[in-house]
Amino acid sequence: MSKRLASFHGPSTPTSSPVSQPRHPGTPASPSRASETTIHRKARTLLQELRSLSHAWDDVVLVDGLNAARTLVDTRTELNNAFAVHAPGSLPRSPIVGPKLAVMEKCIVQLDTVLTKLVRIPFMNAFSGQSLSCDQQQKNLRRMGTVVDNLEALYHEAQKTKGPKWCKEEPLWLSWSLEKFVLSIGSITTPYHRSLVLLDGLVNQLRSHSLSFETSRLIINQWIEQLYLVENGWDAQWEDICAVEVEKWDAR
Repeated sequence: MSKRLASFHGPSTPTSSPVSQPRHPGTPASPSRASETTIHRKARTLLQELRSLSHAWDDVVLVDGLNAARTLVDTRTELNNAFAVHAPGSLPRSPIVGPKLAVMEKCIVQLDTVLTKLVRIPFMNAFSGQSLSCDQQQKNLRRMGTVVDNLEALYHEAQKTKGPKWCKEEPLWLSWSLEKFVLSIGSITTPYHRSLVLLDGLVNQLRSHSLSFETSRLIINQWIEQLYLVENGWDAQWEDICAVEVEKWDAR
């Protein structure tokens, strides 16, 4: 998330996430990396699906949602300014209230749609690469939880085929074992759930046409910041780790 917010906040703040180091040609590959199995491919695909879901979330919030929120605030401010230049009791020569109210109501509908999208983001079938039908689509947060469950199921499958010692000690690619991936990523949905609750509250505040410009500005800043994802979202917690630890992470 920190990288994707850089365009709104300026240079991103360095984090404690690992930084990829050049891999020297003379460094021997681990046995797991030298002979990749179905377990490796499934683990990578599930991790990439979590990244795709989190980036879809960011796009909906910081593009669709932010545009609607800003348009709502700007239109409301324009209407207030138009009334401010007229004497008390007088009306503007041209109709402005109706068109402005129509724009504002449209923005509120768009914000409600954004909240709906956050729990209805379409996803790709993790292993076939095919887009699923509408009936098969699950809520985004639920889908994240399903991916985490699938990683845990993969862990139990590996315990049967490779053994507990392999799952716990053998690096899957570089240094992290399958067990470490599964145990560490289990709480990935928590910051997104908190963020959804926050955004829902901000939308409810923006519904009021009597909201002051100063309060509206603070809400816009909160919307951009996405407080719970700045330090705990996918990009802040996992992207650098996977870029280092997962072989062929960005391969197409």
